[in-house]
Amino acid sequence: MAAVQVGARTTATPWAALDHAALGLPATADVPSPRALDALVHTAAGVAYLKWFEYQLAAVMHAELVEPFEDEDRRELDAFTRCAATIATTMSITPFAARTLLTDAVALRDRLPLVAQCLRDGIVTPHHIRTIVSRTELIEGQCYAALVDADIAAALRKPGSWSPARMEIMVDTMVHRRDPDAVRARREAAKRNRAFTVETGRDGMATTTDTRPAEDTALAAAAVHRLAAQVCPKDTRSKAARASDAHYALLTQTEFGCDCDRPITDCRYKNVDVGTFAATAPRIVIHLVTDTTTLTGPVPAPESERVCRSPQHLPRPNEDTSTSRPDADDDATDSVAVERVATEPPATESVAADAVAVESVSAESLSPNEQNAEADADVDVSADATVAEDEAPSTRGCEEPVGLDTVDGVGFLAGIGIISGAHVRDLAADPRTVIRPLGDGTDTPLPATQPSNPYRPSAALDAYVRARDLFCTWPGCNRPAWDGDLDHITEYDHTHPERGGRTSATGLGAKCRFHHLLKTFGDFVDDQYPDPADPSRLIRTITLPDGRTVLGPAFTGHDVHPGLDTIAFGDPPDTPTPRPPRPGLTERTRPAPRTEQKHARRRQERNRNRLRNSMKLHPPDDTPPPF
Repeated sequence: MAAVQVGARTTATPWAALDHAALGLPATADVPSPRALDALVHTAAGVAYLKWFEYQLAAVMHAELVEPFEDEDRRELDAFTRCAATIATTMSITPFAARTLLTDAVALRDRLPLVAQCLRDGIVTPHHIRTIVSRTELIEGQCYAALVDADIAAALRKPGSWSPARMEIMVDTMVHRRDPDAVRARREAAKRNRAFTVETGRDGMATTTDTRPAEDTALAAAAVHRLAAQVCPKDTRSKAARASDAHYALLTQTEFGCDCDRPITDCRYKNVDVGTFAATAPRIVIHLVTDTTTLTGPVPAPESERVCRSPQHLPRPNEDTSTSRPDADDDATDSVAVERVATEPPATESVAADAVAVESVSAESLSPNEQNAEADADVDVSADATVAEDEAPSTRGCEEPVGLDTVDGVGFLAGIGIISGAHVRDLAADPRTVIRPLGDGTDTPLPATQPSNPYRPSAALDAYVRARDLFCTWPGCNRPAWDGDLDHITEYDHTHPERGGRTSATGLGAKCRFHHLLKTFGDFVDDQYPDPADPSRLIRTITLPDGRTVLGPAFTGHDVHPGLDTIAFGDPPDTPTPRPPRPGLTERTRPAPRTEQKHARRRQERNRNRLRNSMKLHPPDDTPPPF
């Protein structure tokens, strides 16, 4: 083997010297913005392919340099460490980065081969791979690993966009469906390992770490950020620095104040009494979405789910495989949404579910000390739902048990992600939690609007839309739907409501404040409408100023809680009650031309987009009849 000097920059053809046309790239980056955007999309797919090839090469090195020596006892300098060191030295990266590369490469090769194909095809971006690999570690070596891999790959190949948060809840959902015990064991271990640590740093600073259940931390963070917001616009600190000061004030029960240079007579935030602020502040609400059946506990698993049906395994010897097990009927469950409320500073958990709602103890009934140590809970449940368990492939497996004697539901905790059914029941059992089902379990449509104001959604519709969307529906956004706005997709016409912008489940979508403003005042046009192939699901699109259309989220609350499909809402009133004129103001006799023209243009563009998308998704059948 010839010796090659790495780092001399002469060992390979520079990428800049390669033929751009052969790579599908423009010859130069100086191109119009539409072509530049096309090239960006193509480049992202190329980066995904190169990353896939990098993983392939790393897996080959692992097979040659690590696997033959896995049984040797070299302690810290084992074969894996030596292989990672070789990669790190050659590529001038840290040993940790090299170990991560090797770990991900082996996981994609052995545990997630179908996900690796999605990366190769540009379906998933490289920065999502670390999320998928880390959140599927518990399925390593299990019979159902291939089924989880297939579930995740099928979800990734669905049309639509992904954000990191949606990717996390999708992977967690797929793992939980195959082995809820793995999730439950991980939570119990995490609870036992909770800790408070202090690490002294440089320059007289130190870092404290408090490991608590996720809902506790979410409540504490909400309390800290709420107090940190009690400053005037002239405060000189960053948001992070204000939060640090607010956290210390809450812990020590000392005053918190604005640090602007104005006198106390001009700034009412100079001194904020933490005890008074906690006693008068609104309650903190964290939302959890789950099914009502999850609150009652696991149910027996279908007979077909009690054996391994992974296509990687063969039937056992002397086993009659001529007959197949019948598929079990889908279990019907009700969807639940739970809200959890806390006083300042919060010390307990909070919940929300898509079919149940919980009333909490009022803050006024607690003493200041209790308010500082207690968190009230509200649970909000949203609706009767039928949850169909994903059917595994029909391939008959090795007939070994995989532990699915029971099937349990999951919950979605806003700002946290997927939690197990046992976790949901722990939160629902809190005496301060009150559960309110959304709907009465019948087919009676729920009210869509408030009786006196057709512009405002009803409480039921508000909870449903947020449970359905989970996050801001703008592609790539991670902001929870519960922290955002409900936006009328088609602009609501206050003067003539019958012209469009109806307050309905199809007409509303969750958006964070930034993307709501971007849609309202920018040149972006969003749309959503029932999928012709499945009217209970929605097709969402964002049209960019240059006319390009981007699909909305690929994974929503329907995929976590399919029972949301069964919730129905009544139509908004056709002749809404006109709003009374404001005192002292005269009714405007001339509509705002720019606003009406803008809304009319957007309606036309949405209609064109819907027609174009319907032709793509469902092309007409021009095949002549067979005669």
